[in-house]
Amino acid sequence: MNHTEAISLISSKIKLIRTEFDYTQDKMAEILGISKKTLVQIEKGRSQAGWTVCAATCALFRESQVLASVLGADPLEVLETIAHEKIDAPKDKTLGGKVWWKEIKMQGSFRLQQNVISQHYRILDEMDFRWYSSFEKADALQRLKELSKPKRGD
Repeated sequence: MNHTEAISLISSKIKLIRTEFDYTQDKMAEILGISKKTLVQIEKGRSQAGWTVCAATCALFRESQVLASVLGADPLEVLETIAHEKIDAPKDKTLGGKVWWKEIKMQGSFRLQQNVISQHYRILDEMDFRWYSSFEKADALQRLKELSKPKRGD
């Protein structure tokens, strides 16, 4: 998934997200920081939201079942991975991937998973902390190999 695909996907779901949270167009526009006229244009498919509005939607409505159904359990992680092309640092604790993830490979104390919806990859440690995210399988496999190498002195 890239910027354009994410924008198109999120734009097409904004009305469903608004109704999921039972907001009026006025309230939704206010939350997203756009005019009601712009929101109406997005909801009718006449225009698409910009990247910033999509990021705001994922951040402010990260608990949305609509977003989860099209991006997986953590919509913000998907957008963050797209924006940075990859995430390569120990990050937040996850739930371990019991619903939206399939195990690809285990190596050492790390495991590589792929999101069944967005198709992006992530590496978790044994405590379910996310260390890496990418849409590139080869890069994720390489990083898994690097992370699972014994450190000097081990």
